[in-house]
Amino acid sequence: MPQNITDTGRRAHSIAETCALTGLGRDTVYTAIRDGHLVARKLGRRTLITDDDLRQFLAGLPRAGGHEQVAVEIPSKTKAATEAAREVKSGVVT
Repeated sequence: MPQNITDTGRRAHSIAETCALTGLGRDTVYTAIRDGHLVARKLGRRTLITDDDLRQFLAGLPRAGGHEQVAVEIPSKTKAATEAAREVKSGVVT
């Protein structure tokens, strides 16, 4: 089983393979190529995307939510309310 989504052992992928690996649609892949976000190479009539270029494209996508994901400390009052709710749910009331 591959460790990473693109750990297929292949150095390049067709458009269809890129779509299958990433879950992106064909139009989305071609739009990313056209806009210069994803590098594609031609071999005759075939369009190929190297594994390195695909990894770089995926790594360059913004995180979900558009923000850096950081740990958020829950305020003490909320923590106490959460713990109390857990106690009530489990049947242990102090």
